Amino acid sequence: MNKLVVLNILLVASLSVSAQTYNTDATKIALGGYSPVSYVDLDLAQRGRKEFKSEYDGLKYYFTSAEQKATFDKSPKKYLPQFGGWCATGVAVGAKFRTDPNKFLVDNGKLYVFLNDLEVDAKELWMADQKGMKQNAEKNWSSLKDK
Repeated sequence: MNKLVVLNILLVASLSVSAQTYNTDATKIALGGYSPVSYVDLDLAQRGRKEFKSEYDGLKYYFTSAEQKATFDKSPKKYLPQFGGWCATGVAVGAKFRTDPNKFLVDNGKLYVFLNDLEVDAKELWMADQKGMKQNAEKNWSSLKDK
């Protein structure tokens, strides 16, 4: 599929997003309340519980257990999603899109999250050209993160 077509589909599929580095709403709950430790260590999307909460860089992270919380607290940067938790494919094509907590990929210990839409499976697009998408996303992120 032509990248311009993909970009147009993603733009139509996206929600309007204000200027912010992290993919959160006013609650400042990262990853929609899903546990970053579950993603990275277990390769599972698991909703955390508010009694197991940590704050890092102004965001709240939820975990499934006290053990997960302690693991995160020891090394939070290891568990942070790439690109502020925005759709990795969206960042690769120059835009920020909200994500589906069940659409994720852990690659070399790094967490990438993706938009899921009836028209576009952003994770599938990323996987089809992972090296190129990752290079584009890393290049775009420095200028996109504060927009």
